[in-house]
Amino acid sequence: QLHVVESGGGLVQPGGSLRLSCAASGGTLNYNTVAWFRQAPGKEREGVHCISGRLANPNYLTSVKGRFTVSRGLANNMVFLKIANLEPEDSGIYYCAAEPARAQDGCAAESNEYTYWGQGTQVTVVS
Repeated sequence: QLHVVESGGGLVQPGGSLRLSCAASGGTLNYNTVAWFRQAPGKEREGVHCISGRLANPNYLTSVKGRFTVSRGLANNMVFLKIANLEPEDSGIYYCAAEPARAQDGCAAESNEYTYWGQGTQVTVVS
């Protein structure tokens, strides 16, 4: 069974950047749509960015754009989320989620559409 594990979170100052990693084991991320979600304390989990399973097209899941970049690793068993110019509002737990690619390429926006979830990695942005 596919398992995904996030890493790369940490404590950063506003304006800094991070690259989060999602690594797969027990299977491959090939032909899986992979999405990043985040959850801040006291708030609901929200989608951030994703990369589609068939064509590796990036899609934003929220209105927050421009500072987030999603990409696949060359071996296709890793997906990355780069966050630039971090803001305190970006703080939270970031989760990687995967689901098998759909017949029509694209990303699901709802968290309940994803089957495989990691435990999350904490991002804290503070001066």
